Amino acid sequence: MKMFWTWAKPKLFVDVRLIVTYCFIYFLWGWSMNWLGTELEIAKFTYWWQIISCYLLYMVPVSLLLRGLPFHMQYAYGLVAMGFLEFGGYALETSYAYPNNLLDQLFGIRNFSLGMALFFALYFPLGNRIVTSVYSRMFHGTKNG
Repeated sequence: MKMFWTWAKPKLFVDVRLIVTYCFIYFLWGWSMNWLGTELEIAKFTYWWQIISCYLLYMVPVSLLLRGLPFHMQYAYGLVAMGFLEFGGYALETSYAYPNNLLDQLFGIRNFSLGMALFFALYFPLGNRIVTSVYSRMFHGTKNG
C-alpha cells in the first residue's frame, strides 16, 4: 500500500486550479449525460447527487491517476474502473436502466452494462485531453501548456 501511495500522491496532489477545472468539466459532463440518458430513456442515476459521487469523487481521481498515460492505456484502465462503477450502480440499483432502451434493442439486454462501461471508459482519455487543453488555455495562455 505504501508503494501505491508513493506513486499516487504526486498524481493526486496537483494544482488546485487543475482539480477545479476537472470538477467543473466533469460535473457539467455528468449532468449532461444524465439528462441525455433520461431524455432518451436509456439510463439515469436514481439520485441527482450521484453526479457528484460518480463524476467528481470517483472519476476525477481516476482521471488524475491515469493522466499522462497513452490513450490506449487510459482507456484500458478506465474500462476496469468503469466496469466496477457500472456493475455496482446496477447491482445496488442506484442507477436505473429503462426497459427496452435503445442499447438493449441494439446489443441485447445482457450486454447493456458492458456497453455502458465500454462507452464511459472513453471519459478518462477524452476527459484528460479536454481538461488539459482548457487548463492550459486558462492558466498558461497556450494550447499545449
